[in-house]
Amino acid sequence: MADTVVVGSMALDSVKTPFGEVDRVVGGAAVYASVAAGLLTPPRVVGVVGGDFPEDALDLLRSRGADLAGVERVPDGRSFFWSGVYDYAMSDRETLATELNVFADFSPTLPDSYRESRYCFLANIQPQVQLAVLDQLGQACFVMCDTMNLWIETERDALGEVLSRVDLALLNDSEIRQLAGTPNLARAAERVLDLGPRFVVIKKGEYGATLVSDDDYFSIPSYPLPNVVDPTGAGDSFAGGMIGLLARQDDCCDRELRRAVAFGTVIASACVEGFSLDGLRGLDGEELRRRYDALREMVRFEAMEWDEFDRPR
Repeated sequence: MADTVVVGSMALDSVKTPFGEVDRVVGGAAVYASVAAGLLTPPRVVGVVGGDFPEDALDLLRSRGADLAGVERVPDGRSFFWSGVYDYAMSDRETLATELNVFADFSPTLPDSYRESRYCFLANIQPQVQLAVLDQLGQACFVMCDTMNLWIETERDALGEVLSRVDLALLNDSEIRQLAGTPNLARAAERVLDLGPRFVVIKKGEYGATLVSDDDYFSIPSYPLPNVVDPTGAGDSFAGGMIGLLARQDDCCDRELRRAVAFGTVIASACVEGFSLDGLRGLDGEELRRRYDALREMVRFEAMEWDEFDRPR
């Protein structure tokens, strides 16, 4: 039974990278996160689309077990649209166009069946909208949230209230530095923890991810790839993988969160191998396990016998 809510944008994207370009393909944080989570647990999706949103994208979500009762379609409206260009390093992108369309009036009302879900991912949406969703969730729900530099600049107070009410905050390295006012990532994580969340995950792109809590610090590299085609949706796929894995566990202890970060990492690695959802479409359980095991092997090393330090050199 679906027990994980994903709330966010469902969009059409036009993307250009050094390795190709696509026009008006399916994107959006809620879509990427839900397709990723669906590899591990059936998600409950909350979003809004226009009449131009492809039905086959919704069919893909259904094939992953997604409950779409929370998705509103506005037949005479147009879906959220984003267009951007990435540089050769894939680390920076230029936004060419952002058209909110039906997403401008997005005011999510959770179906009754969603309100007692155990897990929720609040994708990057306006903090006031995130707060409105939090008001509709049960107190026992484990909530992850994402944000962006725009909200840090313009909605800091509302974002601070969100962070005081969630369990885990996801930020990339530049966002957490901006929010915390320090270039040091370890110190930045401590300052964000002081705002309220129990856990912070710092997304560092090709350099991996770091999980921080008051009593744990865990860092993992990215999964090595021979070719990155399009990084759009990587962070949302990472989040979907995390929340999907957590939903399969009995609790959210440090051990399970470490595993969730690893699953998010390998699922995101598949996302960037194609445009739109192409990379995630080709990821099945067998390949997911292979990448997960390979990532575990990458970070394994033997313990040192400390008496070796006392031997003459």
